[in-house]
Amino acid sequence: MSSTAENLKERVRAFWQANPCGTKFADAEPGTRAFYERVEEHRYAKEWHIREAAGFSGARGQKVLEIGCGLGTDGAQFAQAGADYTGVDLTDAAVELARKRFELFNLPGSFRVADAENLDFQENSFDMVYSHGVLHHTPDTSGAVREIHRVLKPGGRAVVMLYHRDSYNYRVNIRLLRRAGAHLLKWEAGLKLVHRLTNEPVESLREHARRIKADSENYLAPGEFLNQNTDGAGNPLARVYSREDARKLFSQFDSVELKTYFLNKRWLPLIGTFLPRSMESKLAAHWGWHLWIYAKK
Repeated sequence: MSSTAENLKERVRAFWQANPCGTKFADAEPGTRAFYERVEEHRYAKEWHIREAAGFSGARGQKVLEIGCGLGTDGAQFAQAGADYTGVDLTDAAVELARKRFELFNLPGSFRVADAENLDFQENSFDMVYSHGVLHHTPDTSGAVREIHRVLKPGGRAVVMLYHRDSYNYRVNIRLLRRAGAHLLKWEAGLKLVHRLTNEPVESLREHARRIKADSENYLAPGEFLNQNTDGAGNPLARVYSREDARKLFSQFDSVELKTYFLNKRWLPLIGTFLPRSMESKLAAHWGWHLWIYAKK
């Protein structure tokens, strides 16, 4: 790996070490039962499609590896369904919190710190590899997909979610609405207006404003703007993928099926609040932010 890629990966590691995915969605002490319960409640209320899309209930008796276990929220669903579950993450913070969750709720599973691009497992080890919203944050996503293929058993399945390039969130929200809103953040009145329109926390908007004022040209550059406007200010790396990109990425697999989910009604000004779930699902099937890849080895 080049020194540039290694430096980027260390920045990715540092960001997620400081901001374990999901912790901001619970107002309870991290590591407590209440914390995990609130994180889970928020996750499956906001992203209600995950249970169906991930297929937790069909994993009974299977050896499942999750790459990017986070707080162990999805991992707990696999364990409860009867899977032989292993979770890995790039950060100690996530592994410690996920392990604690399993201990508190008396769930079977194992965890370790690992790099998605260099998995410490033998070939043909797992029936299923699952990764939700993780591989678009690693420098060598193609290398990570090759590792998934290597550790899967023949006939095994990869279930992976990546950010969708041809989504409403990327094409309209990030590239147009958020970019326009970024200019408003330079002024206090504009910041308050953005807060009222989006309900995004003021402290988060202030961090974006600080970065814009410090280096507006870099912040507004297309790649960097995407980084900063997916998983929070300071996020060093995020990518988006079209359906064609995804098929090329998983071309070594025998079969690939693609689906899109998650419109996130909060990103739809005015009408989002009133949009019924049935219509949300239809729109998300075309323009959803989450591109799910189902690939069979």
